[in-house]
Amino acid sequence: MADDHGDKPMEADTNILKPPQMGLKLVHLDLKGAPPKISYLTQIFPLLSHLGANGIILEYEDMFPYEGNLQVLRSPNAYSAADIRELINLARMLNFEIIPLVQTIGHMEFVLKHKTFSHLREVKYFPNSLNPHKKESMELVKSMIDQITAMHKDLKWLHIGSDEVYYLGEGEESKKLFETSQTNADSLFLSHVKAVASYVLTTHPDVKPILWDDMLRNISEEKLQESMLSQFVQPMIWDYNSNLDTHNMMLLIQKYQRTGFSHLWFASAFKGATGVAQSLTPISYHLANHLQWLKVAEALPRDSVQLHGIALTGWQRYDHFSVLCELLPVGIPSLAVCLQTLKNGMFSEKEENFVKNCLGFKAFKINFPSSEDAGNFPGSDIFNRVTQIITFQESADKLLEENMYIKGWFSNYHRKRKFVHPIMLRHFEGEVRSVHANWEAAVFELSTALEKIYDPDTVEEWREEHVNPTLTRLQHFVQDMDEALASGDFK
Repeated sequence: MADDHGDKPMEADTNILKPPQMGLKLVHLDLKGAPPKISYLTQIFPLLSHLGANGIILEYEDMFPYEGNLQVLRSPNAYSAADIRELINLARMLNFEIIPLVQTIGHMEFVLKHKTFSHLREVKYFPNSLNPHKKESMELVKSMIDQITAMHKDLKWLHIGSDEVYYLGEGEESKKLFETSQTNADSLFLSHVKAVASYVLTTHPDVKPILWDDMLRNISEEKLQESMLSQFVQPMIWDYNSNLDTHNMMLLIQKYQRTGFSHLWFASAFKGATGVAQSLTPISYHLANHLQWLKVAEALPRDSVQLHGIALTGWQRYDHFSVLCELLPVGIPSLAVCLQTLKNGMFSEKEENFVKNCLGFKAFKINFPSSEDAGNFPGSDIFNRVTQIITFQESADKLLEENMYIKGWFSNYHRKRKFVHPIMLRHFEGEVRSVHANWEAAVFELSTALEKIYDPDTVEEWREEHVNPTLTRLQHFVQDMDEALASGDFK
């Protein structure tokens, strides 16, 4: 949940936070959940550019049109090659830097869940991490890199993932190796990442590999120096907390400096980082995160560190198997706030008015916007209806669980036996029918809006998670009322 900053614009200390050189401002598109139709992405790319973005990170996962022995990785609704070419062409027209992201060791569920590749798991029963010992594992990674880079010409960077490599070192082959040598999980990770990065550099000399930094944080400086990893990759340091500790972040950056890393990236979050099943984006939380990153950027020693840019991540799932986080249109207002904050070094009344006008809001709230606040940006109908649905959900739950007359005269016991005191029913019947009618109308409008942007599977998933439980509950309650009234069995 968001920190309570109220609705007043949050300003950075202008004595410290002059607009720093943040480099590229990359919008991260996490396509492993609720991948938008290409037609929607072509609508929002110009908006992102207008808001201050100048690049995108495309985390395809199973949405890439893999060919040959990798075809099994494709989702049934994967983008076509023509779709991706259209996306790339639009990005180039807007002068966006394009950085594809391909997982190469961790978060490999979309690959290792398939029987064809299940033997490449580090731990037999967990499809999270790749077994770094098998030659076939590296061949798999190379094939994925080859197909993605073939689709993206003139790349400067390729993100090779490598975050949250759970269970690394817990496989049988790893355990046997540890018993007979000085190797440990850190060594396994470093060796694999170097091999992947080396392949990228060898086959594409002009492309620099980027990786998430979390697996490096607890590796000793001595081991990092010995690995010479800094000659192969550029770390992207991520922290999504509203209270990001700038002092500890600078200590981490200094550690990376001492081990040879002079080229760095940052990663913040504009959505998808405040709850695995979050449906509304707490804008003030993400604004606070970006204000902290500005402080870190300002404190960087420019003579010894080159900051290439910051990725504004927008996670759609915590992993391949988890539920959906906030849908992309729901996160657009937060993204707008965060981009303007990075561009101008603060978020004051000027930036707030720019966002409000750009997104077509009559009024704008930094905390959770209400359903009356909807603008007219691409996807604003989804933003409005999702906000409305969540509000209706709260009112429906409160009514059915807390209304004194329902609790006392139409409990589950009464409903099961279909009897009710007709006078008492008058105290809640009208309100229940009104809530039910409003809910039905909102669900229809939301479904219509979702179908414009998403495939049927995404619409179905969001409805089953956030709509159907309450809708079904209301439908059953109204049905029980009608049957009790029709029975005339008043006791």
